[in-house]
Amino acid sequence: MRKVLRLNPSGMPTHWLSLEAATTIYSKELVLWEMGKQSALMRGGYNRQGKRSILDIAPVIATKGHGKTAKVRSFSNSMLFRRDGHLCLYCGNSFCSQELTRDHIVPRAQGGADSWKNVVAACKRCNHSKGNRTPEQAGIELLAVPFEPNPFEYLYLTNRHIIADQMDYLAKQFSSQREWKNN
Repeated sequence: MRKVLRLNPSGMPTHWLSLEAATTIYSKELVLWEMGKQSALMRGGYNRQGKRSILDIAPVIATKGHGKTAKVRSFSNSMLFRRDGHLCLYCGNSFCSQELTRDHIVPRAQGGADSWKNVVAACKRCNHSKGNRTPEQAGIELLAVPFEPNPFEYLYLTNRHIIADQMDYLAKQFSSQREWKNN
């Protein structure tokens, strides 16, 4: 486990924590509840009696305080490609990240924004063919409607190494009906 999913007291995700940061939260006794079976053991120093301190860090923890819910912010191409399942949303074929591009549905030249709802993953051939036109102007069809992820989906998109316990928690709140793969 590389990261710990931090939740606020009501169970809304706030952000990913390093194991070291989670250790600090445990040592300050700020953990309200935890969940998950795939924990990580953090070993500390030895006390005067020669006993070593050990903390069992859960993969999902809710903490004291009023942690703000994760904000859906800007995005990277890798997050966009994960959202779209590494598919070109024009031809429907699957591609690796190096073969995909970010396509603006309403091109920036026509006033289109660089936002979650105006960009899709597209293969280089389809993106070049579409050019600085909308899909309607280019005579091609968009295979799926782009969406802005909710906080649960956003945290999924920002971490490439999610373990099963964390994915189970996040996936229950995904807004779309499509299957998200943990890759």
